[in-house]
Amino acid sequence: MKGFPGFPDGKMRLTQVPNLFFSDLLPIIDNMAELKVTIYAFWALAQREGQVRYLRLADFLNDTEFVKGLGPTLKLAAEALLDGLERAVARGTFLHVNVESADGKMDLYFLNTEKGRTAVTGITRGEWRPNPDEDAPITLLVERPNIFVLYEQNIGPLTPIIAEELRDAEQTYPPRWVEEAIELAVENNVRKWRYILTILERWRQEGKLDGTGRRDTQKELRKQIPDEYRDIIKR
Repeated sequence: MKGFPGFPDGKMRLTQVPNLFFSDLLPIIDNMAELKVTIYAFWALAQREGQVRYLRLADFLNDTEFVKGLGPTLKLAAEALLDGLERAVARGTFLHVNVESADGKMDLYFLNTEKGRTAVTGITRGEWRPNPDEDAPITLLVERPNIFVLYEQNIGPLTPIIAEELRDAEQTYPPRWVEEAIELAVENNVRKWRYILTILERWRQEGKLDGTGRRDTQKELRKQIPDEYRDIIKR
């Protein structure tokens, strides 16, 4: 067994790991390879920059010191790595997506966080493009903002009741609808959640014009204003 000399004195770089990992995830991981790839991902993703962070299969394989710790031979270590990744995906720790790049198919792994889920959704919808940069082989074309941030930036402070209603809206309406309803509320200077919800419900019941958003004319947008708010909106 190879020994460890201990941590040195002085300031050391640290890696943030969510408390939820220790309370909920660590107790149920029963495979050493899965545990190692999970912890490694926290460290490796922290070295990345940008709003959307992910790891390629090649990123794991290219770290020879890490891979050597997964098995006595390179073949067994690579097999253990793939098994650990599959287990982490099956457990829900990682999100896995396969994309076509300039160099062929590529496996990408995201942490199962809100940003990771948004990124994978964008990729599956085709909202990305390949990059020639080996360190950042894809770029997401659309990164949708967190609905809570969107609300606070455009409407007002977030309360527990509003937060719960926003969660319900995320489950009920397409994400783009919520964004466009908030945009419409801002344009008409009616910064109220009830107004936004009324717009969403009308779209759900009566149908929504395709392409609603910035491409629509102001006149077309005003046609979708709920009747109860027409009198208070400045023309």
